[in-house]
Amino acid sequence: MNFFKMYADGIRHMTWGRQLWLLVIIKLIIIFVVLRLCFFRPALAGLSDSERSETVGGTLTERAK
Repeated sequence: MNFFKMYADGIRHMTWGRQLWLLVIIKLIIIFVVLRLCFFRPALAGLSDSERSETVGGTLTERAK
């Protein structure tokens, strides 16, 4: 219990720390959104359900060989 009180007290008495943590969190959100949009596009987007199942099944059987 003292462990949590120590951290709660430390966070409560921060001066610049809150703004810096907020800045870090905003930057992380922006970075993940940009990475998601630019680099991790859904590979199965635009395919019908049957095409998706065929693609996934083919990939799984190829990897099993």
